[in-house]
Amino acid sequence: MAVFSHSNHLSLPLWDSFTLVHELNSTKFELAASHSFISELLQQLNSTNLLVEALLIELTREHERSTQKVASLLSGKFTADLSVGLPDEVRAALGSHKLPLGKSPMTGLDEVIALVGASWFKFQDELVQYMTYEIGGECPVDNVFAQRLLLKGCEPLPRRRCHPKSPLNYVEPTPFPEHLWAKALDTSIIWDPYSCKSYQCLIDRNNAPGVFACKDCFDLHGREKNRWLFDKGLDYGIDQVLSMKPRGTIRIGLDIGKSSTFAARMRERNVTIITTSMNFDGPFNSFIASRGLIPMHATGSHMPCLTRFDIYRVLRLGGLFWVDHFFCCGSQLNETHVLMFDRIGFRKRWNTGMKLDRGIDKNEWYFSALLEKSMTQDMCSLFS
Repeated sequence: MAVFSHSNHLSLPLWDSFTLVHELNSTKFELAASHSFISELLQQLNSTNLLVEALLIELTREHERSTQKVASLLSGKFTADLSVGLPDEVRAALGSHKLPLGKSPMTGLDEVIALVGASWFKFQDELVQYMTYEIGGECPVDNVFAQRLLLKGCEPLPRRRCHPKSPLNYVEPTPFPEHLWAKALDTSIIWDPYSCKSYQCLIDRNNAPGVFACKDCFDLHGREKNRWLFDKGLDYGIDQVLSMKPRGTIRIGLDIGKSSTFAARMRERNVTIITTSMNFDGPFNSFIASRGLIPMHATGSHMPCLTRFDIYRVLRLGGLFWVDHFFCCGSQLNETHVLMFDRIGFRKRWNTGMKLDRGIDKNEWYFSALLEKSMTQDMCSLFS
């Protein structure tokens, strides 16, 4: 018979009092060091939080200041910090001016707000340069610089209190109707901003090497003489287009062009056309005016790519929208323009032709179109 014995208590190692005290002190030291490290971490965390909060507050304030600056510029009112460093003439041109008789019942305002382009906020150095001149004296001949500002979105330019330089030996213009097709007089404009110094030089560009904006626009006895007279393919004749409407009902229009020959042909048919243009190394707007026609110096920022809503907004009922030799890529032709005109719903005439001067592989196209806004068609059904 086997006999087993066991103990009813747990055996633990024996420690002397010195060792226990040493271990306890070491543990206390380590705990104290840990507490100190945690305290430092908390302090650093608090400092970081305060720094982040301060940065967020400053970013918010800077955003508010920027927003206020833009809003002030758009409304014609300048905050104190926006006008700091700007000459008096700049602030006078861009600031608001109180009306002498108080609030106007027509506008509800008691001040006149300056009409200037919002991009001036981004180009203050150029603004100061443009507005640096002798008050009451002759304006600087800075047409190229001014047009560059227009292309940057600074449109319209602020008005200046100076008078433009006058041409020497000015001669009265050719009378109507000969002026529509007569060569403009060299003495009618200032040639300082342009590389050519006469209209004959501009006419001769047609046979000169190089790339120019509308090389043959100034030669009124060349290609311009026969434009819009004949109706074939992409070329629509003015008489054929006008015959679509009752005689005399087409009276005014807008031409986004350069030479104003379209406006001249319409003028011969008692239709008034405003022609938009830019002066790209040539006096296009002065040339248009010399023909007794109405120019409008404007950039594409006021005339973005037309949508069907723009066409509907501008055209009267029964009005015509004429697209002449519009250039685009093949993919844009089908995916953008055809789709847009189909959605408008009043396509009248449509012609396409491939642009071949750079090769067929470029897949470049022209299209011409004539649209007539319906007298009865419901807009809601078109835009749904």
